[in-house]
Amino acid sequence: MHATLPLLEKSDFPALSRAKLETLQVNLGYRCNQQCLHCHVNAGPKRTEEMSAETIEQIITFIKANRIKRLDLTGGAPELNQHFRQLVTTMRNMDVHVIDRCNLTILQEPGQEDLAQFLADHQVEITASLPCYLKENVESQRGRGVYERSIEGLKQLNALGYGEAGSDLVLNLMFNPIGPSLPPPQTALEADYRKILGEQYGIRFSHLHTLTNMPIKRFGSTLVSKGGFDDYMALLRGSYCADNLEAVMCRTLISVDWQGYLYDCDFNQMLEMSLQAGGRERTHISDLQDQQIEGQPIAVADHCYGCTAGQGSSCGGQLD
Repeated sequence: MHATLPLLEKSDFPALSRAKLETLQVNLGYRCNQQCLHCHVNAGPKRTEEMSAETIEQIITFIKANRIKRLDLTGGAPELNQHFRQLVTTMRNMDVHVIDRCNLTILQEPGQEDLAQFLADHQVEITASLPCYLKENVESQRGRGVYERSIEGLKQLNALGYGEAGSDLVLNLMFNPIGPSLPPPQTALEADYRKILGEQYGIRFSHLHTLTNMPIKRFGSTLVSKGGFDDYMALLRGSYCADNLEAVMCRTLISVDWQGYLYDCDFNQMLEMSLQAGGRERTHISDLQDQQIEGQPIAVADHCYGCTAGQGSSCGGQLD
């Protein structure tokens, strides 16, 4: 696999600093039941990295100490971490809002048959990856059979009340482009998703989020292999919108890797660009329990143009 950080480090991206911390995004491990072409984590069935019970306890301590009200769980498939359900239960008992970044097909995996009901019982917000409403596009990224299983997962969640108008059970869908292009405007694309998924399958959802593919890890390596890396970076840089700087997710979020080390965002985590605090080159969640980081600089490189291109992009969708 081609390393992309050396191609991104020399950057003129504007300096950024942290605002008040609102969200802790935690990667519970890289194991996944899928292996998608666009995955910036390089997740897959053969990955063994998994957050330990000890590190999860440190996460809980940090959330208590800093009164964090939003926990965003990701992976891999975060549900495959053996401590996933206990962490969710503990957080909900503390009135922390929990987001599960679910790939939908995990709902049919052996041993996960009651997962959808568990998520509903604990009112976990689901952000489900469905990179297109067309079967051929989804399966070109995610593999044969994934589309049907994803539709089945959405129907299962709808049956529990997810995505219903006025429901407390939030079901968001996540779109990312098939190749090296920017997402279309989110509002118009959401209307298309609602029309096609509703008419063909009776599926309902709360919101659609669009996410730009980052030129890192598996997707970045593919761009390098095909000779398209420079063209894609030219597209991101040429589409830069300064108005998006105030809303980028790294200003109010910290990303935690499966070992408990901290990063300014999930993409920086994959590039091993550590959050700098207290003069440390690498900061662990246990080092930051009582340390103020508001106003501290954020580590940036050329991949940050992906979050500020066009309408802007984040784990919560379009920025403007």
